[in-house]
Amino acid sequence: MTADAPQPVHRKELSAPQKALHKLGLVRSIDLALHLPLRYEDETRIVRLADAREGQSVQVEGTVTHSEITLRPRRQLLVTLDDGSDTCTLRFFSFYPSHQKALAVGARVRVRGEIRGGFMGRTIMHPAFHAAGGELPNALTPVYPTSAQLPQAYLRKVVASGLARADLSETLPRELLGSLQEVVRAPWTLHEALRYLHQPGPDVSLDALEDRSHPAWQRLKAEELLAQQLSQLTAKRERDALRAPPLRTAPGGLPEQLLGLLPFALTAAQRRVGEEIARDLARPVPMHRLLQGDVGSGKTVVAALAAAIAIDSGWQCALMAPTEILAEQHFAKLIGWLEPLLAPRGKRVAWLTGSQKKKQRTEMLALIASGEAALVVGTHAVIQDQVVFLNLALAIIDEQHRFGVAQRLALRSKMGPPPSLAHSVSPLSPSRGNAGGPAEPVPRRSGPGDAHATDTTVYGEPHLLMMTATPIPRTLAMSYYADLDVSTIDELPPGRTPIVTKVVSDQRRHEVIERIRAQVAQGRQVYWVCPLIEESEALDLSNATATHAELSEELNRNTVAATSLPLRADDAEAPAEPPGGVGVLVGLLHSRMPVAEKKAVMALFSAGHMGVLVSTTVIEVGVDVPNASLMVIEHAERFGLSQLHQLRGRVGRGAAASACVLLYSPPDGGRLSETARERLKAMAETNDGFEIARRDLEIRGPGEFLGARQSGAAMLRFADLATDGHLLDWARSAATQMLAQHPQAAEKHIARWLGTKAEYLKA
Repeated sequence: MTADAPQPVHRKELSAPQKALHKLGLVRSIDLALHLPLRYEDETRIVRLADAREGQSVQVEGTVTHSEITLRPRRQLLVTLDDGSDTCTLRFFSFYPSHQKALAVGARVRVRGEIRGGFMGRTIMHPAFHAAGGELPNALTPVYPTSAQLPQAYLRKVVASGLARADLSETLPRELLGSLQEVVRAPWTLHEALRYLHQPGPDVSLDALEDRSHPAWQRLKAEELLAQQLSQLTAKRERDALRAPPLRTAPGGLPEQLLGLLPFALTAAQRRVGEEIARDLARPVPMHRLLQGDVGSGKTVVAALAAAIAIDSGWQCALMAPTEILAEQHFAKLIGWLEPLLAPRGKRVAWLTGSQKKKQRTEMLALIASGEAALVVGTHAVIQDQVVFLNLALAIIDEQHRFGVAQRLALRSKMGPPPSLAHSVSPLSPSRGNAGGPAEPVPRRSGPGDAHATDTTVYGEPHLLMMTATPIPRTLAMSYYADLDVSTIDELPPGRTPIVTKVVSDQRRHEVIERIRAQVAQGRQVYWVCPLIEESEALDLSNATATHAELSEELNRNTVAATSLPLRADDAEAPAEPPGGVGVLVGLLHSRMPVAEKKAVMALFSAGHMGVLVSTTVIEVGVDVPNASLMVIEHAERFGLSQLHQLRGRVGRGAAASACVLLYSPPDGGRLSETARERLKAMAETNDGFEIARRDLEIRGPGEFLGARQSGAAMLRFADLATDGHLLDWARSAATQMLAQHPQAAEKHIARWLGTKAEYLKA
């Protein structure tokens, strides 16, 4: 071992609380300082029982006058406390001998808990208590977010220690502090704000603390938003410093040929975003663009045009989708559009998924490595180590929020050297299949037959186009997606019929089944979506298997029964009509079925041989059957708003009038939750995906709304985009100024708030 080689570090085994701290991300002193209380308990004063109101959390001090264990209705410890002004009962269902000893008759104790009324008089359930006496604290007691291995007393101690050690020096330049003062009246320093929020005085307004309107909270939220804007601006500038192959096409090239082959004309919105993407691809800087459009707006054809530009320039393109069904839908469309144009060039479209047989997979891998596969369509299999591209220049990720950060980074790391240059790459260079992040820039050569075949420019990473059918509200586009260029398809292709949405109680289930019978009799097809596959005691939900059996029986009552499904793979070639010509073929589709069975079911439904498809949410995205005109979503109250909108988008793709029925089942003797009612109301009131997205953000907040886009990235812990728009506007302006004029302060600010998490913004 050389003298300067890294020495092995023998670390002391962490204790259970220390491991719990690390699991919560509390590693640095500043992490502890920024771990703020969920709420506060007031232990600064003693309240007389006579003055305490029902429902109020109070601290009282008194003498135990009675203590006993009773066994009815269940074993419990009952203690009577008298403070001289009134009495109350302390009730413990879980207790130890030490409780009995400390709460023996005659003991004087200090007790804290919520006062409850009732027939038996005032009661405090499971109060905190200790011996009376001692000085009262002079600040509110913080209650921190924690886990099972982290008692509050331990956490308070380590947070106080971290707060004392953390570097809380000012990172904001004087001019930005001045501009912040215009937004937040009398802004506090970070040091003052954190000290105050960890240990607020007894006279503070708890309302101002809990609704985060206090000046101390305003300072923290402004700093957090600034860190987010700085990190995203930095990531964008770093990308702009990298090099990607400029992809240009000559007049009459592959994109124009594709447009001439399409059986439809592009909408104005599709043409606009196509031009935005083409301009990005023509630049020698990696594109990092999000293409958003409502369900059925025609994003796939825009992706096909982008792929055509890359292929026409002599490079490869990869399209990755989250599910095999969605990937196969893309593959079928792209084969139909591009294969006739690629075949004369000696190129083809490759298909890559995890379920492929070894022989087919080996063949596809060889086509990709040789460059004969100009376009590769698949699932997460596209990013596996064995997949080596000859010259990848464009990566397209559909439904990008369904992929984790590491998966998106892995696809971008696929820009390895072509075989012809492999000998010139140092053995120390990163693996081409490295999933941990983008590989080091390497010399690139264009594909065979390309006019730029002698190009040996060093390219850092491919262009990246991400697509989503979940529109991004403006505030999210300004914050979480500030590092992306956003293109929006804001119109649907002509001929799409508006979808009528009805909210129906499950008690009218028989009426819905009759509606299905009528639709199928007219030659239409129907989806029925269920939330679970198996019986579950935890959730009283219908499962897809039981519903499939029910609909098969109901729709084929008094008729010749249709074939039962699921099917074998070789059953896909079914007769145009079920046996006897009168039954209704009801299919079943769920995520645990073998891939071959899924394909057989989808083939029957797509071909129109199957009248009803009972499914779980595997059909949420990508399934395109124009003849389907009715969508029934069972237990709609259990689905998220975005998911409901995605499912509704599976119908209304043809000329027939379409409907979506939201079947809901309130709990026994109860009502739907406020959130569930808001979701169903929004679905009934609008078909506009952007309005749905805005309401979804209001209901769920940005954390859940974003899903995997931000796994490990700069989630906002303190700022609320619904109420802190003024601080976001300040942060956007301040970030640009700070990076330009005070880069070192900007770097320190990012490190303080994000640590290593800023790396994930590159995804």
